[in-house]
Amino acid sequence: MKRASVVDVQGFINEHPFGRFQRLVFLMCFVIVVLDGFDTAAIGFIAPSLLTQWHLAKPDLAPVLSAALFGLAFGALVSGPLSDRVGRRSLMIASVFLFGVACLVSAFSTNIGQLTALRFITGVGLGAAMANAVTMMDEFCPTRRRATVTSLMCCGFPLGAALGGLLAAWLIPHAGWRSVLMLGGVAPILHGVLLWLKMPESVRFMVANGKPAARIRTTLARISVEAIHARGFALTERAPGTGDKGLGVVLSRSYIVGSLMLWLAAFMGLLIFYALINWMPILLKDAGLSQKSATLISALFPLGGVGAVLCGVLMDRFNANLVIAACYLLAAISLFGIGETAGHVALLVPMVLVSGVLMNTAQASINALAAAFYPTEGRGTGVAWMLGMGRFGGIAGSFLVAELVRWHFTLEGVFATIAVAGALSCIALLVKQLAPPRVFGAPPDGVGSLSH
Repeated sequence: MKRASVVDVQGFINEHPFGRFQRLVFLMCFVIVVLDGFDTAAIGFIAPSLLTQWHLAKPDLAPVLSAALFGLAFGALVSGPLSDRVGRRSLMIASVFLFGVACLVSAFSTNIGQLTALRFITGVGLGAAMANAVTMMDEFCPTRRRATVTSLMCCGFPLGAALGGLLAAWLIPHAGWRSVLMLGGVAPILHGVLLWLKMPESVRFMVANGKPAARIRTTLARISVEAIHARGFALTERAPGTGDKGLGVVLSRSYIVGSLMLWLAAFMGLLIFYALINWMPILLKDAGLSQKSATLISALFPLGGVGAVLCGVLMDRFNANLVIAACYLLAAISLFGIGETAGHVALLVPMVLVSGVLMNTAQASINALAAAFYPTEGRGTGVAWMLGMGRFGGIAGSFLVAELVRWHFTLEGVFATIAVAGALSCIALLVKQLAPPRVFGAPPDGVGSLSH
């Protein structure tokens, strides 16, 4: 590489192996997602203790159980545009500290009102942290491995939730429910210190925002020392043609159809996920299964997140929209099958497991799809707003099943209705495939944003 050359940063990343520096970035982002899963699920693990210690009725838990979901949506929607303007690194570190401190303080709550308010604040930090982790990881990945690596990182969420269950089962009898929230607060605070010391700013963000070439060169040199010979750095990715950042890109004529379809797919996907997580044990018990069988079979559903790795590999090799659309379609079919096989345990078990693998895979993989869809100027907002809109689907999921039960839907009717949501996610991604972004012309020399 000659000293006078101007280097395209994504081309530079593509030309070099996914090395030690990028693996460090991956590990730090992966830990954020694990902590996100732990803290999101923590309230469910301590809920039985709250009922006993604070003498609550089950309906009293509704606000505290939903507070984090509202916070997650709010945090994602607010943090996305901010990250496209001030940077991924600062938002990531601030959000990790926010949900760590809020979770730690919530361990000292004395009533349900305090805990509800602090769970909302915790959710704001969690929503912002998850969105920025996805964006940061995508922007340090070679194009050929983006979906695989980002999907693998998102597997940390169910891992964190499962780890939280194991730790809570041991901690609560020995140290009480407050110890779960203490752990959920201390761990992010310690990780936030590591992020502050080691996490770099996204090189693609720095180039897109005209940051000094010396900063970009220092970061890229950790991938390969060849970067020290570059005179300047450029982005040659597509541009929206508006000169805007954040929401200006996401809602531009080039991206609006794709954005709406991503929001619809994420909304419907999380509607399914939270509807089944919250209601499947009750629905199966009402269908005639024992409490133990209903609980064990329902626990199979969230175990399927590891399928996202295989889906990521397929996304990197084939059309990513069609791969995830196929997952949603097959998930819809298997969800319909759950309602039809509820009376036959031998058929019900594989049907629940298959639907869990497909749904968890689709939901984890859609993060990588969104990150690859937007240009650098709008990626933070695009990913965050998709996640935020999806959280509203999670909130709607619990209310939907409650209404279906109130209207005396049969088990088959409930699962058929939920299956429709999967079909809508599939259709949304097919529409996105048919309406690709309008690409406006790049400068004649192929150089987009440039930093000297």
